[in-house]
Amino acid sequence: MNSSIAHTDPPSPGTHTFLLAGLALRYHVHGKGPVCVAHSGGPGIFWEYMRMPALEEHLTMVYVEPIGTSEDNRLPSHPHGYTRDRYSHFLEALINRLGVPKVHLLGHSHGAFVAAHHALNRSEQVAGVVLYEGAPVTGPEHGEEAGRRVERFAEKHAGHPGLPDVLAAFGEMSRISSDEQTEAVAKGVLPSYFADYWGNEERYAPLRDAIRATYISGLDEGLVPDLVDDRAALKTLAVPALVIVGRHDVICGVRWGRELDELIPDARLLILENSGHLGHVEEPEVFAEAVRRFVLETAVPQDAAA
Repeated sequence: MNSSIAHTDPPSPGTHTFLLAGLALRYHVHGKGPVCVAHSGGPGIFWEYMRMPALEEHLTMVYVEPIGTSEDNRLPSHPHGYTRDRYSHFLEALINRLGVPKVHLLGHSHGAFVAAHHALNRSEQVAGVVLYEGAPVTGPEHGEEAGRRVERFAEKHAGHPGLPDVLAAFGEMSRISSDEQTEAVAKGVLPSYFADYWGNEERYAPLRDAIRATYISGLDEGLVPDLVDDRAALKTLAVPALVIVGRHDVICGVRWGRELDELIPDARLLILENSGHLGHVEEPEVFAEAVRRFVLETAVPQDAAA
């Protein structure tokens, strides 16, 4: 794969599309200031929920449309083959087009696993990485912890009329096999992704209604799960890192944020006390100030990066 395409112009606002390996890759530029590339989660969740207006006041936010989320950027092996390394290769191609020596990389949820992989393996153009609601591992250990967190959520909201639908959506996760099911499950579980969805439903319901998703299997082209265990590798991470986790997150909770912080040399840790999995929505000002400060303090001068 040729990922050496480069443009000299700085990122300009709006939607940009380029072709690579026969796929249409898109990214969306908003704001001004140092460049921060944001990779959304899922896998298979469309990028729009990641919009961060509070950060766009200080940074040039480049929101990636991950491969697979549109019909014209799906792999021939779709819905399989979307490994972290494949996402990272396409991310490298995108960064090469931005016309800046180094960028900061922000990955949310599954995007945090991609961002960690990219920072570990293709760090040349990375000034710093924000691991937002990530973890050092996936697989059974991660699933068991999430199961315990969901049980606590259910206990906390026992008797709420919306709880059965949330639990039913979690029960459907292992049976997803279509775009329609993926989107329905994403919307179904979303109340558990907030510290207090039902207490702020008028504020959060529009985001829930707007969620779009496509089915990504999590298997490589050989139908083998693309599992993660970065515990050893993260001890060697050579770029500055900021770890962000919500106190009430059921999917990638404080346990994992603390472990990332302990594994990564000189990492910074922010625990958002009033957030679940979506701190940029729940506590946007606190979130944005932490990321802004991290980017400005770790930015590489243009002449030093050249």
